[in-house]
Amino acid sequence: MATDASPKYRAADFHHPDIPDISVSHDGLRFWQYMIAGSIAGSVEHMAMFPVDTLKTRMQAFGGSCPPQFIGVRQSLGSILKLEGPAGLYRGIGAMGLGAGPAHAVYFSVYELCKQFFSRGNPNNSMAHAVSGVFATVASDAVFTPMDMVKQRLQLNSSPYKGVGDCVKRVLMEEGAGAFYASYRTTVIMNAPFTAVYFTTYEAAKRALMEVSPESASDERLVVHATAGAAAGALAAAVTTPLDVVKTQLQCQGVCGCYRFSSSSIGNVIKTIVKKDGYHGLMRGWIPRMLFHAPAAAISWSTYEACKNFFQQLHGN
Repeated sequence: MATDASPKYRAADFHHPDIPDISVSHDGLRFWQYMIAGSIAGSVEHMAMFPVDTLKTRMQAFGGSCPPQFIGVRQSLGSILKLEGPAGLYRGIGAMGLGAGPAHAVYFSVYELCKQFFSRGNPNNSMAHAVSGVFATVASDAVFTPMDMVKQRLQLNSSPYKGVGDCVKRVLMEEGAGAFYASYRTTVIMNAPFTAVYFTTYEAAKRALMEVSPESASDERLVVHATAGAAAGALAAAVTTPLDVVKTQLQCQGVCGCYRFSSSSIGNVIKTIVKKDGYHGLMRGWIPRMLFHAPAAAISWSTYEACKNFFQQLHGN
C-alpha cells in the first residue's frame, strides 16, 4: 500500500481556528505536523549517530603545514577513546541539538509541500521527488549551517572552544558573522545533488519494496521505510563525499592548525586539497560518512513516518 494514497479524511475535518489551513492533501496532514515530525526525526537521527559524525570530521579536517597521514576509522576511534575518552565522541552535540530540530522541521515540511505541488497528482513522479528534495535542502541548510560550523569546530581534536556559547561569541568577535555561512554555498551545492539522489532513491526503493510484498506492506511499513532510507542515505553519501570534505575544510579553517584558504570558492579549496593531499584527499572520511548516513537515514525516515502515522491515527480518533 503506497504511502501517497488518497487521504481517508478531509483536510477540513482537522481544521483548528488558530492554525492556517495549509494541509497537504495526499495524506491529510498539516504544515505544522510535518514540521513536528521532521524535527523529531532529525533530532533522533543526529543524536543517535553523532559519534560517527565526529569520526568523519576528524578524518576530513587536516592541517596545511604538511600532507596528512591517512588513518582509518578504527585508528581514529581508538585515538579518541585513548586520549579523550568516550566524551570526546560527543563534543559539539549541544550545537547539533540546537540546529538539527529546526533544520529538519523546515526540511521535511518543505519537501512534503513541494512534492504535493510538483507531483501534480502522480505519487510516482521521481522528478518531482528530486526537485522537492533540492528545495527542501536549500531551505534547511540556511537554518542548519551556522550550528553545523560550530559543531564541527567543537569536534576537532584539542578544540580551543569551551562550548557552543564560547564558540559563537569568539567567532563573531574574531571572524565576523559571515564566518557562520562561509560554507553555505558549498553545503547547498553538495546537498542539492545529495538530496536529489537521496529522495529519488528513497521513493523508488520504498515503492519497489512495497511491490515485492504488497499484502504485508502495512504490517512492515517501518521496515520498508528504514530499508529504503538506508539505501538512499548510503548512495547519496558516497556520491557527494568530495564536496563534504570541502565543506568541512571551510568550516574548520584556521582552527587547530587546519589550513586557512585565501578564498571560500569550491574550486580554490579543491585545488588546494588536491595539491597537498592528492585526489584521494577528496574522499577522506567516506567510510564514516556512509556509516553515518545509511543508518541515520533509516532512523530518520522510520521516525518521521511513525510520527506522521501517529498524527493520522490521532485525527482518525
